Amino acid sequence: MAATKLQATRKLLGYKAEDVIRQLTARADQLNIPVMTRTSLKTKLSEWENGHSAVSEPYQKLFRDVYGRTNEELGFPPELEDGDAAELRARLAVARSVDAETIERFRQQVDDARHVDRKYGGVILLDQLRSLIKQLEQLLGYSTVHEHRAALSRVLTEASTLAGWISLDRNAIVQAWNHYERAKSAAREANDQPALAHATAEQAFVLVDLGENIQAAEQLAHARAVGLGAVPPLLQSWLAAAYGEGNAVVGQRDEALRAFDDAVDGLPADPVDPALPFLFLGDSHLDRWRGNALARLGDPDAIDQLTEALPRLPAAFVRAKVGMLVDLAYAHGAADDRDGALRYSREARRLGMQIKSDRHLRRLQGLVLPGGPSSLT
Repeated sequence: MAATKLQATRKLLGYKAEDVIRQLTARADQLNIPVMTRTSLKTKLSEWENGHSAVSEPYQKLFRDVYGRTNEELGFPPELEDGDAAELRARLAVARSVDAETIERFRQQVDDARHVDRKYGGVILLDQLRSLIKQLEQLLGYSTVHEHRAALSRVLTEASTLAGWISLDRNAIVQAWNHYERAKSAAREANDQPALAHATAEQAFVLVDLGENIQAAEQLAHARAVGLGAVPPLLQSWLAAAYGEGNAVVGQRDEALRAFDDAVDGLPADPVDPALPFLFLGDSHLDRWRGNALARLGDPDAIDQLTEALPRLPAAFVRAKVGMLVDLAYAHGAADDRDGALRYSREARRLGMQIKSDRHLRRLQGLVLPGGPSSLT
């Protein structure tokens, strides 16, 4: 049993002490934070993990970034509030100062984070998003202007769903679930049915990662029903594809493929909706999603589907590429192609380590190679 939450997190993620020290020092260099030498850090890490000394700032910040966890999840004291608690009148005044321009700036922060995440991964983003979410919640909690409350809630929904997806990618399962719960609550506050359907569907993938496949499929069916007739065509197509994956994880091949056919049939001619900047179904995105479902089903067609889609994936979607490589490794493994499985698994591991996609790296750990075990490094 781990001595502390800090040690338990490292073991859960499969990191060696040397890996953590290297990542801590690299992140400190990026932030221009002075830290002790690697030799001293090695000794200190042992003390921290065994509860012999407390982790001070700025090391708490570095651990949050490297592990993608909150202070509570790492066993640190609660993060300090920025200054003393203000009087209610002052808080109300601050909330009244929010205008359309301020809300647009918040929305742009989320969009910028979204762009960084899909290309470079979420290592540097979770702490930033948590700070933004906290700020939005504080403003929302003291806002009395209906229009502002609705607009702030929409931004809070987007920030929370993005934080949920990044947390899931960092294998922070509980954190991801809680972000999605907040996203759904904010969507209800804004009376935003599309946002509610989207957050509900994304949350189901937390259940998939937990192995709660039946519950995940049920939630994806519910999300599709929530959106029926109430969401734009692009999101309706996305919900159909998500429902297809839900059927794939429970082995319902025919229903899964019908859902993906529905997604294709319902996809708008222009698969871009400015109101839904978080959805991508053009280029090869819908094809790779279908390939993922086929790989989950062990269907031999997965190889051709994914191989054809891979070169059409836009270069900016690096994490999506990692997922496709993992799917290809599994597909080749199911086809008894050991060399192909090894080739794609090694490429997936290299790229996954580069962007710190703990979720996909964990998937690779479950890959069984034809002909017996072998190193994937």
